[in-house]
Amino acid sequence: MLQIVIGVEIHSFEYDKEKQTRKGALPMTKQRKLRHLEYYDLQAEYDDLYAKSKQGATFTHLMELIANENNIKLAYRNIKRNGGSNTPGVDKLNIHDIEKVDAEKYVEIIQRKLAWYKPKPVKRVEIPKPNGKTRPLGIPTMIDRLVQQCILQVLEPICEAKFHERSNGFRPNRGAEHAIAQCYRMIQMQKLYFVVDIDIQGFFDNVNHSKLIKQMWNLGIQDKKLLSVIKEMLKAPIVMPDGTVVKPTKGTPQGGILSPLLSNIVLNELDWWISSQWETMPTRKQYYHQISYNGTENMGHTYRALRTTNLKEMYIIRYADDFKIFCRKRSDAQKVFIATEQWLWDRLKLQISREKSKIVNLKRHYSEFLGFELKAVKKNGGYVVRSHMTDKAMRKETDMLIKQIKYIQNPKDAREEGAAVNIYNSMVWGIHNYYRYATDVTLDCRKIQFQLNRVFKNRLGKRLKKHGEIKNKYIFEHYGKSKQMRYVCNVPMCPVGYIQTRNPMYKKKSICKYTVDGRSEIHKNLKFDEGVIAVMHMLARAFSKSRSIEYQDNRISRYAAQYGKCAVTGKVLWIDEIHCHHTAILFTSYKTLNLVHDLLRDRLTAYDTICMTRSNKNAITDFKKSKNGILFASGSMWEGVDCVGDCLSSVIIVRLPFPMRSALMEEKKNNSDSVGDFVDRYCTPNMLIKLRQGVGRLIRCESDTGVVSILDPRAISKSYSGKIGQALHKFPKVDSVQEIECFMRGVKNEEYYGEKKENRK
Repeated sequence: MLQIVIGVEIHSFEYDKEKQTRKGALPMTKQRKLRHLEYYDLQAEYDDLYAKSKQGATFTHLMELIANENNIKLAYRNIKRNGGSNTPGVDKLNIHDIEKVDAEKYVEIIQRKLAWYKPKPVKRVEIPKPNGKTRPLGIPTMIDRLVQQCILQVLEPICEAKFHERSNGFRPNRGAEHAIAQCYRMIQMQKLYFVVDIDIQGFFDNVNHSKLIKQMWNLGIQDKKLLSVIKEMLKAPIVMPDGTVVKPTKGTPQGGILSPLLSNIVLNELDWWISSQWETMPTRKQYYHQISYNGTENMGHTYRALRTTNLKEMYIIRYADDFKIFCRKRSDAQKVFIATEQWLWDRLKLQISREKSKIVNLKRHYSEFLGFELKAVKKNGGYVVRSHMTDKAMRKETDMLIKQIKYIQNPKDAREEGAAVNIYNSMVWGIHNYYRYATDVTLDCRKIQFQLNRVFKNRLGKRLKKHGEIKNKYIFEHYGKSKQMRYVCNVPMCPVGYIQTRNPMYKKKSICKYTVDGRSEIHKNLKFDEGVIAVMHMLARAFSKSRSIEYQDNRISRYAAQYGKCAVTGKVLWIDEIHCHHTAILFTSYKTLNLVHDLLRDRLTAYDTICMTRSNKNAITDFKKSKNGILFASGSMWEGVDCVGDCLSSVIIVRLPFPMRSALMEEKKNNSDSVGDFVDRYCTPNMLIKLRQGVGRLIRCESDTGVVSILDPRAISKSYSGKIGQALHKFPKVDSVQEIECFMRGVKNEEYYGEKKENRK
């Protein structure tokens, strides 16, 4: 085991020359979850699952991959930034309690949980809805959420290969924009003006468990142990707000990590059934289908042949449990409505809401979908889409903004006021980014702004100014030209009425996070130097003992955020390189010194590596003369060598210098009451004296400056760690590379770095 400092962080690696390569590394991607897969070296595993699922393979040993160490660490990374992770379950634990757990222990806890899974009860929370009703949410415990995330990461690529093209909800690289774009296409290009709006009554609360397990089996998920774990999740007891415990017999809890994927699995059968009635209906003759630039298959010849039959033309567009079926004629829509209602009950035991389900003629009436109102209006002899925000959405967004203005009205201090304005701006950005695909959203946002103007006048009054300075780059680019801009304490408030519309984009079929070509389509620009991904994979596999899972995860982020480069020198960091100047590495034994020196000597060619042995009497002299020397030292270097000024700027202490075993120490140990007493009375005081002597090699006078790194994890994990802090209390502790960079650049001259100011990175 070799321990190395990268920046200011301490990392441990199992060094393997054969496995460490600087060639053939994959380029880094920008999308967050894609980055995470690259970090933990799981992309190839998930790609393989996707490819096999496309070919119709079955999977019987998925639990092995789910319980994989990297998959478990990836689950923590994906879930820790989720806002819901701060909400505790029945055990009153949240993500902040998990992040303190030792990394090895965390992996062990999840693996033990998966080995014999028994979920803890789910806490039921009632969330109020705009119509006065409530939405029931189930909050599992933090450990159960992490287990669900582990399962989700493995099941997602398998299911993605089997899901329908026009299923858009809770899927990677898909969203409401793609669903709206598909609706626009059906109206404007396909000329389908009759739509079947069906609302499933209490979908999440009425999912049939047995049917769901059968559907998963038919998708190729045939790991019986995994299916039994999912059964246990679905049947987890629910603790109601009044304290009563209910054991569910059907439904998937809203709020669970796995519930969105399970809901897509349930309704995937509906997608393909609708598709089989028209789109995928086989024809007598096989027609040639041209592939467009975005990967879409031109089915024109097949559809023209199908229109000569008595088949009903229909297309489904779905987002979670909200879906629309587009038809060409009203008679077809009426038959599709009845058939779909019957199919949902016969196959899935789901009922529709007769009050909310209807057939809409888009030439005469609006149809609501995902907060949008859609209608077909005449233009230039044809029909185009006209879309608005729904009245319900406008009321909701207006009430939300008014509530935030109240927080701006009565802040505790200027800082809280600025934070409240920033939250208001983020709300406005969210409204604009989501509803900008509506053709007439400008009119809707102006109506909201008109209502807010009165609130601004009544609640903010003279505090609201027309002129101010815009420092935020995003606000300046998107709202800087607006005359509606207002300022509170010189902080800009983005106008709701100033919005730029945008055409919704149809998703390219070639985009897929589980294929090499698909990932290149997602992010083409951001690339790393060769080998950076390989180093991160080693970071992900290597544990630093006595370090929390949060520390283990953050060190990967820091390395990636700096594009694999040292923040001080700007040079790419490899696994065996130490980016520092004038460094002394202090060992407690010559055996370890020689071993590490032999290991690194050929790899640190950019530095003057000097080994201080009993035979090398000129080692100190050579080190002082070098410009970027690294001294591997032991023995007298701990206490008898002076290196004043820039001759020494960094000291790395590999292990705490506890006294070596000797006859005298054995006698003291035998005379002590216990081992702990022996350590406290004899070992620790001697170690602290020598530790201060080692640190004293760096600081010899008032003008000396530098950085001390202690690689021994015992310095922060053992009972005597507090005494170490007291012994070194005069030395400030830092948490980031930037702090070291600012300090060193401020105290060292240009000659030290061998560069001019204009060339510094």
